[in-house]
Amino acid sequence: MVIGAAAALVLSGCSDKSTSDGKTTGTDSGGLTIAPVVQVDTDGKEVPAASQSKAADPAGDGKATCPAGTAIAFAGPLTGPNAQLGINIDFGIKVALKAHNDANPGCKIEYKPFDTEGDPQKATSVIPQIINDQSIIGLVGPTFSGETKATGKLLSDAGLVATSASATNATLTQNGWTSFFRGLANDDVQGPSVAKYLVNTAGYKKVCVVEDNTDYGTGLAKSIKAGLGAAADPSCAAAIKAGDKDFSATVTKIKAANADAVFYAGYYAEGAPFAAQLKSGGVNAVFVGPDGVNDPQFVKQAGNAAKGATLTCPCGPAPEKFAKDYQALNNEAPGVYSVEGYDLATILFKGIDSGKVKRADLLEFVRNYEGDGLARTYKWSPNGELSKALIWIYTVK
Repeated sequence: MVIGAAAALVLSGCSDKSTSDGKTTGTDSGGLTIAPVVQVDTDGKEVPAASQSKAADPAGDGKATCPAGTAIAFAGPLTGPNAQLGINIDFGIKVALKAHNDANPGCKIEYKPFDTEGDPQKATSVIPQIINDQSIIGLVGPTFSGETKATGKLLSDAGLVATSASATNATLTQNGWTSFFRGLANDDVQGPSVAKYLVNTAGYKKVCVVEDNTDYGTGLAKSIKAGLGAAADPSCAAAIKAGDKDFSATVTKIKAANADAVFYAGYYAEGAPFAAQLKSGGVNAVFVGPDGVNDPQFVKQAGNAAKGATLTCPCGPAPEKFAKDYQALNNEAPGVYSVEGYDLATILFKGIDSGKVKRADLLEFVRNYEGDGLARTYKWSPNGELSKALIWIYTVK
């Protein structure tokens, strides 16, 4: 079921094929698709989706001028076990870049993507490369919370604006950094929003919370458990490690608990085989995964075990025109965070087009920015959190 304004939207990443009229059709694993259900607030209550009619256009008025060689960068995984989450952002940026550069012959912005593999240690060697390239005046990234935590001070000290489309660990904005801006809700918003939805709307009385050992997974699990309260069953809570593939002990524990749902706080690389092993192990609980799982790769890798899963995300569904442009340019449908990548790149382009072509000036532009995007209204508090942020609930069907 698609509720309210969600009916006019196409999910980021619900399919890998477009029809001739630009609407997407699910083709992952026997036709399974990820579909938006409802947008919710921190009480788990429905909030109508915002209109995209006033969303900023990266093309602007077509009259922009800027110095040759002006560049923005992307930092995140383009290879590695969860690479698709970075690729989605990279591809979203490219849609905005094409629209801007096609319309503005006097300002051909360069784009430089950097692969961190989503690894905090590798990111600490990649981010200095970006900082040392003086042509780069703005960054979309880092992508994951761990790599953001490891490099945020470097970016802040360099005065390079860093707009993340995906790093959701709530503590990232509590480090005193002055150049980090989160482009979606953090996990302390996602946690209570999803928890209250699961308890009050879905009616689940017993939920097993399983977390991986990343900064993202541990932070989100803490928030989810707090929001679930008594519904979080400690007898079936479990922790795994990134890279694990055998979840038999955890499956046995969850089956014995006879829970209504299993919330997995982590990424799709482990979430997909975990969901498959829960299914084959006879666990009937509903699988619930967050934004790190909410991607067609989860559906593809989990196969039929993904059917009926509830997926959540601070990210918004892709409007049809964006999905059509994205498909035409990248030869695949949008994925999780694709819209945010497009929106954040557009904000950087708007700053450059207004004459902010030095790092300090572009940073100040973003700090004071307020405007609508495809996903939401973007306006930041002094610590880099959005002034208003909501959560989407999706289902695999």
